[in-house]
Amino acid sequence: MSSLGEAETPMSRGERIERGRNIYAERLRDVLEPEHVGRYVAIEPGTGRYFLGGTEAEALIAARQAMPEGLFYLMRVGYKAAHTIGGYATRVG
Repeated sequence: MSSLGEAETPMSRGERIERGRNIYAERLRDVLEPEHVGRYVAIEPGTGRYFLGGTEAEALIAARQAMPEGLFYLMRVGYKAAHTIGGYATRVG
């Protein structure tokens, strides 16, 4: 887990998404991708805390246990999106 500071004000859905993406790109990609490609990460955008799991459910359960009131940005480590629809996932990198 990691912490980037406390949230100051409630965020809109769009702000949570943008902040979650930025936290991953700027702080977590280099930490997580060497060993965790394909796993899921739930990021709490207000604090930067993150939780890993082998499935999206595992990541979210870990996040909810630690931060029951949190709202999380979920993504798959090393991929552009957490899920694909009727196709295949393209690995970033």
